[in-house]
Amino acid sequence: MIYYDISRALTPDIGVWPGDTPFQLQSILKIKEGSSVNLTTVTMSAHTGSHVDAPLHYLADGVSIEQLDLAPFWGRAQVVTVSKEAGPLLPADFHHIDLAAAPRLLIHSPASQIAPNLFPEQFVYPSPELADHLKEQGVILFGNDGPSMDHQESKSLPGHKALFANGIAILEGLDLSAVPDGIYEFVALPLKIVAGDGSPVRAALRTVN
Repeated sequence: MIYYDISRALTPDIGVWPGDTPFQLQSILKIKEGSSVNLTTVTMSAHTGSHVDAPLHYLADGVSIEQLDLAPFWGRAQVVTVSKEAGPLLPADFHHIDLAAAPRLLIHSPASQIAPNLFPEQFVYPSPELADHLKEQGVILFGNDGPSMDHQESKSLPGHKALFANGIAILEGLDLSAVPDGIYEFVALPLKIVAGDGSPVRAALRTVN
């Protein structure tokens, strides 16, 4: 079996949403300076790198991250490459794909090739029509390599809300640059952050027989 780490590496120069909290790793104690242990403090947004969005992120009374069902974040997934660089993805973009082949869909777009220190100015995201179609195909999680399920300037967030209405979990900021299209075993568990609106994940794929 082959394992693929599809998480973004967390470093001080990782690209974050414009205006969001940058990632910082601060050394508090050092063995080389006489301490018994090395100890660091991490400062970051809950939406840094590869992360799950909780409904609380885009709905005023939405469910927070620790209340999410873990089932969508562990199981069989399908990786599909799209050539479109920006804009909404439509059902027609997947006319050649059996979307019912796995209940989790991970989108590999040109965003996976963008340097990790840059925030993507263009990326693809699901249209409400696609969200409706994915529910019909039995999809329970939609993951992408871009930073959002909506256009960067969107205030109404139709992609996020359509996925939620269709019972589809959201995973953003993956790195699928080294992963061939196909079916995999998948895991990307969010942290149990009480009242959190999102959580970083360590996302991985494993080939199946």
